[in-house]
Amino acid sequence: MAKKDSRDVNISDFSLNKWKRAIELRKKGKYQEAEEELKGALDEDPGNFLLKSSLAETYLRQDRLTEARIMAEAILSLDPQYPQARYILGEVFFKENRFEQALQCFHHASQKDQRPYLILRVAKTLRKMERYGEALETLDSVLISERQNLSFLKEKALVLGRMEHWDQALTIYEKLYELDPEDSFVRKEIYRLKGKKWPDEKVINELKAVVNLPSRKDDPQLHGLLGQKLKEAGKLKEAAAEFRTALHLDPNNVFYLKLEGFCYYRLKDYEKAIQTLGDAFRRRPGDYIVKTTLEKIYRITKDLKGFMSLLEEIIEEQPRNVKLIGTLNRIKKQVHANETGDN
Repeated sequence: MAKKDSRDVNISDFSLNKWKRAIELRKKGKYQEAEEELKGALDEDPGNFLLKSSLAETYLRQDRLTEARIMAEAILSLDPQYPQARYILGEVFFKENRFEQALQCFHHASQKDQRPYLILRVAKTLRKMERYGEALETLDSVLISERQNLSFLKEKALVLGRMEHWDQALTIYEKLYELDPEDSFVRKEIYRLKGKKWPDEKVINELKAVVNLPSRKDDPQLHGLLGQKLKEAGKLKEAAAEFRTALHLDPNNVFYLKLEGFCYYRLKDYEKAIQTLGDAFRRRPGDYIVKTTLEKIYRITKDLKGFMSLLEEIIEEQPRNVKLIGTLNRIKKQVHANETGDN
């Protein structure tokens, strides 16, 4: 366990209570309110690293990467060893797909703070870099003493899946299912891996039968898997309907919303694509693929003004999102050029 810095320990009761409220607000997705609590606490204790790193993480959760990085680097300029700031900087790099830099940050943080979640971030980054052997070694370093650590077992199954060691991955998922039969992700992966030995049409028919069972009809993961299989088979309307059902069952899962939108995009149903992908973009403004797809759709429909309005709407909620402001300025110039005939 990392030794606490004095700038963690020396905190007033007023600030500590505000920090606790901020953490609860953040868990509920109320990031603006959490931010206000933390800023109020920092007015009382301006040098406290716990408060600063918590504010940086709140920025991170909103994809305000520039602000998160600035805050983390400000802490590290005073204490280069502070693990939470290293972790946050690593998450910024991870979101920017700069995995080598992210790995260095997570390694550094995990050396100073032995909590498992930092080791898990190392393993996940190694998986993203396709350094699967190192990822397995990292996971096994914890699993050797914590054989039933669900997060590490799940990550190990994901790594084995990337290596196409389907049977080994399936064995771990089946063990996870025994430990937690209610984990719908694990249940979905068991169906997915077993289905690799079946023709696509059989997988689709089996999943259709499963999601109609009373005990499985409310499982968003299974509806999502069926949607993916239908999408792969080119059955885009059916796929969109399954993703919509999955989203209804798990309203906070932006992944289903994105996949539904991509189905409409491929179907050239641009009105529905804008509606769904626009909603996904509002929830995750840092999603580059969604942003670029929306821009393509607005260009196809010759409605760059609509894209400009969407950007302005999101920036109103995130006035310091530097990347979005840059995109908005670029689109504004193009709209002006189109209106004046200066293409």
